[in-house]
Amino acid sequence: MPVTNYHFNNDNTVEKVFYGRVKIRKATSLLRFHKKGMVQKLLHNLKYRGHETISKVLGTWLGSELKKTGNFNDIDLVIPVPLHKTKFKKRGYNQVTKFGNEIAMALNINYREDILTKISATKTQVFKKRLARWSNNNEIFNLKNSEEIKGKHILLVDDIITTGATIEACASLLLEIPDVKISVATMAIVE
Repeated sequence: MPVTNYHFNNDNTVEKVFYGRVKIRKATSLLRFHKKGMVQKLLHNLKYRGHETISKVLGTWLGSELKKTGNFNDIDLVIPVPLHKTKFKKRGYNQVTKFGNEIAMALNINYREDILTKISATKTQVFKKRLARWSNNNEIFNLKNSEEIKGKHILLVDDIITTGATIEACASLLLEIPDVKISVATMAIVE
């Protein structure tokens, strides 16, 4: 597998994606995504073929690595990038849920799916260009139970970083709450 090892060698490649866009404390991705590569096939099986166990395996893997590094020990809460209810109904699951749950268990912290919601249904962004992805994410997320995250360091989890627009939109919304800090962990990053 094309692992990044960013969290072991303090590489800031993922952080650079968000530099000047949104303040991220720490960031990592487990795998490198290459078009027509092994990771693309893995994520395709996860998202479109019902192989939800992939999410759990990747979460267990990354969770144990994050725990070993000690660099993510100050995280208070894991929150996933949400799916819109129509996509959730069609797929039957959020591909990030088991990933985030496993990371939360490894770090001995809570996992919360009731903080961020997706209020606008969007089509898949796989084939969209950078500007189209960014404009699609404007005002499509909503924040709930915001009083419960004041002063917390949140680990925002998602499946893949392409342009970073989705995570940026979620992080920007979370950062509106006083004293919130954001870190990011994903299954893969496009390089």
